[in-house]
Amino acid sequence: MSESFLTAAFLSISGGLQDAYTYICRGEVFANAQTGNIVLLSQSLVERKWSTVIHYLIPLGFFAMGIVAAEGIRQKIIKIVQRIHWRQLVLLMEMLLLLVVGFLPTACNLLANAMVSFACAMQVQTFRKVNGYAFASTMCIGNIRSGMESLCVYGKTKDKEKLYKAGHYLGIIGMFAVGAAVGGHLILLLHERTIWVSCGLLFVGFLLMFIKEELEEHPRILEEEQEIRKNIQNIREEAKEVENIIKDDLKKLKQIRICVAVLDDSCGIDTDLSGVTVLFVPLMSSDQTKCPAWYAVGVHPICSRNTLV
Repeated sequence: MSESFLTAAFLSISGGLQDAYTYICRGEVFANAQTGNIVLLSQSLVERKWSTVIHYLIPLGFFAMGIVAAEGIRQKIIKIVQRIHWRQLVLLMEMLLLLVVGFLPTACNLLANAMVSFACAMQVQTFRKVNGYAFASTMCIGNIRSGMESLCVYGKTKDKEKLYKAGHYLGIIGMFAVGAAVGGHLILLLHERTIWVSCGLLFVGFLLMFIKEELEEHPRILEEEQEIRKNIQNIREEAKEVENIIKDDLKKLKQIRICVAVLDDSCGIDTDLSGVTVLFVPLMSSDQTKCPAWYAVGVHPICSRNTLV
């Protein structure tokens, strides 16, 4: 369940709230958008505002360390901890850090921003896919690019899979915006403790991951599931090819008019030619007492050969 849209939605709401929290409540520093911190850091360097440089440099450094920490957990602790998934362990550590941040006064904004940036980095490194699609739960630029790219491909190919993919990205972006809006409103009420709301959202994500984690704990089950999905995809592709062949055959049949000429008891000719031009030529039968035989000579391709009726 760690890659489900529901889990990603809660993580994205939390990510938006964290960014709003540090920028509005903790001295206009971005917890997630390190690009913005680098821009402000560079500006401070040019202006030689050294205290402001530290203000943005520390969160940037802790963000980098958070990525290293998450990767270390994935590579090592996964072999030690068996009862919960390593991603759940990352969420527990993130919740603990954010819980502590809520107790820090504004005088400790530098430490608070460093801890939030560290937690955000662990989250963005740990949760990198939603239903198989690469995404980020703590920033939007990559999601916007991927979402619009999928929409453009859908507009050209009408592939519903691309529309489905675009819907994932647009939904995640919407959840991030909701988190930022909620965070901005709650700061007026809860102030520094607003970050605890993010802890609650992460805890929901933590619980959701218990639903289907057994698949990831047992690689054989996961491999079989992937094989089944692959077979289903192959069947769909084959069915589509058969459908195209049938459509082509139907188009050819529509171009063919069947010629029918039947002699009735009175030697008359009952024809159902559906607009096909046919010339009937009488031939004398060997038995003069019987009706003469007829040749149906058609103009249409199916009647291009003489047909004795």
